[in-house]
Amino acid sequence: MKRAGVADLKLHPGKAPHWLVKRMIPMASALCEFIVDEFGTAELLRRLADPVWFQALSNVLGYDWDSSGSTTVTCGVLKSALAFETHNMVGIGGKGLASKKVPEQLRALEDYGLDGAGLVDISKAVAKVDNAGVQDGYQLYQHLFFVDAEENWTVVQQGMDFKNSDARRYHWTAEETTNFIDEPHTGLISGEVKDSTLDMTSKLSDECRKVSLDIVEEDPARVRRYFEDVKAYGETTLIPWMENEEDTVLPSYKVCPTRMNWNAVRRAYETQPEDYAGLLLMDGIGPATIRGLSLISEMIFGAAPSWSDPVRMCFAFGGKDGVPFPVPRKEYDKAIEFMEHAVNDAKMGRREKVLGLKRLRKFAPPVLHSIKANS
Repeated sequence: MKRAGVADLKLHPGKAPHWLVKRMIPMASALCEFIVDEFGTAELLRRLADPVWFQALSNVLGYDWDSSGSTTVTCGVLKSALAFETHNMVGIGGKGLASKKVPEQLRALEDYGLDGAGLVDISKAVAKVDNAGVQDGYQLYQHLFFVDAEENWTVVQQGMDFKNSDARRYHWTAEETTNFIDEPHTGLISGEVKDSTLDMTSKLSDECRKVSLDIVEEDPARVRRYFEDVKAYGETTLIPWMENEEDTVLPSYKVCPTRMNWNAVRRAYETQPEDYAGLLLMDGIGPATIRGLSLISEMIFGAAPSWSDPVRMCFAFGGKDGVPFPVPRKEYDKAIEFMEHAVNDAKMGRREKVLGLKRLRKFAPPVLHSIKANS
């Protein structure tokens, strides 16, 4: 079930306090070990790909419900907690410079018998889609790649809208991502729904994708003429003073980029990519070129992309800044101890505590199982 949502993930200054992080790591390790022992790594990856469950995990660990740090800190905690020896899976990447080391670290997994190069291609494709295929005004700065020993994977990455300090989190998983183009996300969480987002992954953009592919198969000189024609619609002329000017002037969110990567357009013409995914993932085909091709498709050939923001649903939880209450440190330590003992007891065959945890399910509200994205 695909999920999307809205939560005020604001950029908060400062760092997560050490006293909290040092407790979050063993708690996360115990929780993940319990899930893996009971259901396997595929289930843990499936849950991490669910934005509602991920947010709940962050809250269980004691972090803010309304901070962008609920992604970066929770991902950092999971990266520190997960290990092949204990959980049969790891987390690779992180925030800022750590995200740029993902290819190198994924290739290093070849020592464990994994296809490091193939995982690198997946990581790059996921980042490229959320950077160029979905143009929502959020700049990616965090990328965490979870992968198990069977090469099942989940990606959690986040972008920031620096104009209003709002964050947006993107979830992917191998289980539901059959390709990188047709609505591949398992969910998105954001602080607001944008009035306009170029979403080339939407099914509504299918015809625009086909036309964009046809365009790059034409001579680049002709494509440049198309581009100049579309730019002319958005230029300031006497048109705004004439009647029906709304039919001849582009809305602000459809204004053409000032440039396109014409070297990349020529390479696309020479290589003739088989499908839109092949075009989008080509080196040099960035947001400006994708946007320019989509506007040529719409303005000249009548094949419009989707301008609807894929984020839909709204929810909220509690956090570390004292809302709804301060984190009780002693109780947190007792909870960590309880979880670790429960995992050890399960391994030793004493399942009473484990069965007790399962019985708690009947008291849990069904919200996590019933929330659906509004269409």
